[in-house]
Amino acid sequence: INIKSGETRTVRFITSWNFPNCINYWNPEGDCKNENRKPKIWNNYYKTLFSDSTESALYSLNNWERLYRETLRFKDTLFSSTMPPAVLDAISANISILKSPTVLRLEDGTFYGWEGCHPNSGCCEGSCTHVWNYAYALPFLFPKLERSMWDADFKYNLGPDGSMSFRLQLPLGRERWAFRPCVDGQYGGVMKAYRDWKLSGDNAWLKSHWEAIKKCIEFAWSENNKDRWDRNKDGVLEGRQHHTLDMELFGPNSWLTGFYLAALKAGSEMAEHFGEADRAKEYRALFEKGKKWVDENLFNGEYYHQRIDLKDKKILEEYKEGDSMVGSTLQAYWSGEHHEIKYQVAEGCGIDQVLAQWHANISGLGKIYNKNQTQKALRSIFKYNFKKSMQDFFNPCRVFCLNTEAGLIICEYPKDKPAVPVPYAEETMNGFEYQAACHMIQEGMISEGLEIVKAVRDRFDGEKRNPWNEFECGSNYARSMASYALLLALSGFEFDMVKGHIGFSPKINHDNFHCFWSLNTGWGSFEIQENKIRFTVKWGHICLSSFACSVFKTKQIETITVGDEKVSFAVKDGCVRFESAIDIKVNEALCAIVK
Repeated sequence: INIKSGETRTVRFITSWNFPNCINYWNPEGDCKNENRKPKIWNNYYKTLFSDSTESALYSLNNWERLYRETLRFKDTLFSSTMPPAVLDAISANISILKSPTVLRLEDGTFYGWEGCHPNSGCCEGSCTHVWNYAYALPFLFPKLERSMWDADFKYNLGPDGSMSFRLQLPLGRERWAFRPCVDGQYGGVMKAYRDWKLSGDNAWLKSHWEAIKKCIEFAWSENNKDRWDRNKDGVLEGRQHHTLDMELFGPNSWLTGFYLAALKAGSEMAEHFGEADRAKEYRALFEKGKKWVDENLFNGEYYHQRIDLKDKKILEEYKEGDSMVGSTLQAYWSGEHHEIKYQVAEGCGIDQVLAQWHANISGLGKIYNKNQTQKALRSIFKYNFKKSMQDFFNPCRVFCLNTEAGLIICEYPKDKPAVPVPYAEETMNGFEYQAACHMIQEGMISEGLEIVKAVRDRFDGEKRNPWNEFECGSNYARSMASYALLLALSGFEFDMVKGHIGFSPKINHDNFHCFWSLNTGWGSFEIQENKIRFTVKWGHICLSSFACSVFKTKQIETITVGDEKVSFAVKDGCVRFESAIDIKVNEALCAIVK
């Protein structure tokens, strides 16, 4: 390129790479050194698309205009949403995790993720179920990739007894991880199967996993469950319960039993769909019994807690199985110094005490706990756990928030704090904070939820920390993709593609609202402008049988059109039902005029 004096030239160039061979460097199969053999090598997904870096570079150059145009369309649609800056910041910044080394696509297309990244390696292997539970960006933006994660889980992580390993081992097909199953990962998996069924409307996909799902649910009372989750089959978990804070709770608690109850409720609906009336009735009865007990026995007037006598050493002596990480049960959990069981929530106000309800709200599963008590619990979380300044707060754990910064801690003890409380109690971890804030917004605590979101993003403002790298156990941490659910909460987004239904009920800017949406086969925009509702497809398509909007409850619909064609409909309780299903294609819009 020759550039004369005074001239300006623009040159487009591509940086590309090709490292198609993968090995398990972090947890190799067998002892490779002593056995004098090399670790197994497999290819990543882009090896199946491009032979080398030149080919991928040429693809980018040859398709530049389309790729740039579609990327810009996505960016402009998302950022045109009428949401607070901190919310858009949290949603958009954490989508970048899906382009970070936290994730990997395997040769068969399976999506795989670490929890996060260390400087030179992945951090915490295996598409960890109890962490990826929180990550809502993937199922809505790339639903097929999300389902591939659970395809792999059900194929490789499910044991014959119904226990689910929560870390997928690579290469695929090697022996399952030997550690105990975790409650939130196992029953979060059932909830995600239900959610992804509703997201996709794919009955065949759900059917392919239905036998595995039943095994997962019924493992709670299986005689092969050495941790005795629900040995007496009363709908409440009393046994040894591993969880995402890396230890175990003993005894009933709303947090983990909530996951179990939600799985039972989801399982009941799925059983009904497949014509298994007796199983649906069994699951439903267990759910109702467990819910009643939790609401009556685990709510202290302000919040839900854990029922346990920390001085009762016999609770631990029931479990003879050793712990592969920290020795025997007594060694791990009994404090000889304080004569007390360690690492329990007990009377604490936990950030995740009603977490299952957040998931249920998103997927349309209905109530898991008493509604009034759930709202009181969330108010208590804001009252006790939200620290507007960390200057006078003692945190002996990892420091993710300091000085005058604000954050929502994992567990606060208004009274009766154990000598050794639940792990990470004093820490602020972004993904947990987002889910609690989002749940508050769902339940009407909008200002409180938004204050928490702003507190998190103020910490990642580009001066103190990298705004595109929220970290927890490693950088680019997957749990932070809980922030995507803020879009769902503020737009009041509902979906059931089994029935061909979606809807919106905005929580803010009711008369002048605009937001991005993404679901299954398409994405686009939704807007309310005075007397006009407009739902536009900007990529793909979407087939609908019904469409709900909160505006339809208070205003009369004059006409509905798709493109230039009027659509016949009936309306009831704010939900429009079409005379026949409508397929809205790219660049088409459903428009409703109201008065």
